[in-house]
Amino acid sequence: MAETLRSHLHWTSSPLIVNAAMGGFAGGRLAAAVTRAGGLGVIGAVMANDLEKELGIAAEALKPTQKGDIIPIGVGLLPFIVQLDSVLPILQRYRPAVVWLFAAKELTDYSIWAAKIRRVSPESRIWIQTGTVSAALKIAQSAKPDALILQGADAGGHGFERGASIVSLLPEATDVFKANGLDNTPLLASGGIADARGAAAAFALGASGVVLGTRFLAANETNAPPGYRELVLAARDGAQATVRSKLFDNVKGPNIWPEAYDGRSLVTESYNDHVRGVDIDQVREVHNKAVTGEDSGYGKTNRANVWAGSGVGLVNKLEDAADIVEEVRSGVTQILNSTNARL
Repeated sequence: MAETLRSHLHWTSSPLIVNAAMGGFAGGRLAAAVTRAGGLGVIGAVMANDLEKELGIAAEALKPTQKGDIIPIGVGLLPFIVQLDSVLPILQRYRPAVVWLFAAKELTDYSIWAAKIRRVSPESRIWIQTGTVSAALKIAQSAKPDALILQGADAGGHGFERGASIVSLLPEATDVFKANGLDNTPLLASGGIADARGAAAAFALGASGVVLGTRFLAANETNAPPGYRELVLAARDGAQATVRSKLFDNVKGPNIWPEAYDGRSLVTESYNDHVRGVDIDQVREVHNKAVTGEDSGYGKTNRANVWAGSGVGLVNKLEDAADIVEEVRSGVTQILNSTNARL
């Protein structure tokens, strides 16, 4: 299945390293840098105008090396919030190598999106991210994606509220897909992978590629507000430093995410107030005052959400995206070889 992916992503090196489609953080600069390093760079777009702007940045950066009709990056879209008709002309113009869909209101929505995207950009491959075996099977059977990203519960940002780590999620999905004649569908692993050790484990579990999110928050090319990256770099012991909760999507106002989802953030004072039983209206009032203040909620007030996975304790230095890709890629083989030697 890894060969199936690489036949389309011809510029990539093995093993396949992908940056997560972090909305507002993974922009054109990061996507271009990851692609130039032999990975799949991905733009995470929240709205259509963001997508067009960041695609333009990536296209300009990759122009000297681009071959063929597609731009060698992926774009991540949120079907529950993005208007399909607003992004179709952009996809038709730029023709990204991969269109990554995540968080549809209903699983059946993916089929509609996939069909319309394929119509305007037939060269683009459709990847869909999900977090349970049952959802993965339904999506594979109905939308027929070119690949599925299985997101474990250790992931930062948004994911299924009821989920498992990739340690059990990926092998079970592999077995279920094989039993249903879908074992030709490449599966990528996401969630908790922050270095070559986590990547090697994911490949041992059956992944055809790995997705890193939190690690790329520490890339120089990532778009991050002042103070955000510093909190990520300072965090230790991911099981204590981060927590999953629907509270994080309620601090600005009523939660707009589909019911099945929650989010993992660094622990904030808003979350601590929530645990202490402070009324949500009061939590919102203090939060919204802090995020419009001098430190934007990322300093002493500690009110703003800082999306990060449980692997955040492994992220401790700022570096170029290319160095992250190379370190993870080169380390995988070494780790698997040393693991085999210990058996």
